[in-house]
Amino acid sequence: MANYLEQFSSDNASGICPEVLEYMLKANIGDVPAYGNDEWTQRATDHFRELFETDCDVFFVFNGTAANSLSLAALCQSYHSVICHETAHIETDECGAPEFASNGSKLLLGKGEQGKLTPESIASIVNKRTDIHYPKPKVISITQPTELGTIYTIDELLAIQSIAQHYDLKIHMDGARFANAVAATDRTPAELTWKSGVDVLCFCGTKNGMAIGEAILFFKKDLAEDFAYRCKQAGQLASKMRFIAAPWLGLLETGAWLKNARHANRCAAYLEKKLLEIEGVELMFPREANAVFVTLPEAVIQQLRDKNWLFYTFIGVGGARFMCSWNSTQDRIDQLVQDIREAIAPALC
Repeated sequence: MANYLEQFSSDNASGICPEVLEYMLKANIGDVPAYGNDEWTQRATDHFRELFETDCDVFFVFNGTAANSLSLAALCQSYHSVICHETAHIETDECGAPEFASNGSKLLLGKGEQGKLTPESIASIVNKRTDIHYPKPKVISITQPTELGTIYTIDELLAIQSIAQHYDLKIHMDGARFANAVAATDRTPAELTWKSGVDVLCFCGTKNGMAIGEAILFFKKDLAEDFAYRCKQAGQLASKMRFIAAPWLGLLETGAWLKNARHANRCAAYLEKKLLEIEGVELMFPREANAVFVTLPEAVIQQLRDKNWLFYTFIGVGGARFMCSWNSTQDRIDQLVQDIREAIAPALC
């Protein structure tokens, strides 16, 4: 079996960061009440409220698909629809889970440069049809950062908030790499969410150094009515909840959530710089967080595969995504860059 020391396919591939592991071991001492009725869960939820500067409702689930799907289901009836970008994860990578969880709410796909929805694309979808035979738009779902590694600015978020208010739409944010967006923009979590109109945030811990676990934050408590029942029905109520909550505390109380994101972003910036020094390598999208998208000849991609490098090429022929994480190292980046340089040289002759 190949030894993948450190790869660039996804930050899902990284291990557990030390702070998370330490808190998991602390939570493993003794017995505590089950199903979230424990000190660890209370402390974690309180810390989220402190971090986001508001009295939000917080729920923990096992994975991102459940977080997105259940939170969208809470915002929609079965006859409603969710407006999202055509590259959104809820559309391309969640196997119809949002529609399943909501008992049929349809995803309506919008276009936009660099993976971003625009007020114009949202308005176009809302106004396409208003008759009773078409699912009524109810939610805007945005991803921060986007699937293409770009980041919505505060102005862009406020523009989407304005269009949402005009059409009476809720805003859901898929924050699979929300920590990286905070680190990249140097804006507060509150500024990037509820202060810019976001109603519900799915905050990912798995990509930021946890083994498992996502947090769902409802900034408007009325939207979270009976949400605990929805989680239970969907098999997302952890009996030993402390082993999700305590790792979150490991990230939040120590500041590791931001430290990890900053490290991943810096590694991606370094990788971008080194790749652009190679003739024949071009960026596909601006590098704004911890993902670098570049065009590479198919022969180069195959040679990298032959050397056991893991990375995604789902964007299209010639496109490759390299994702950095909390434990990426300069040595591994340098080795990747060297292998690309050696592989691409013959292709340029």
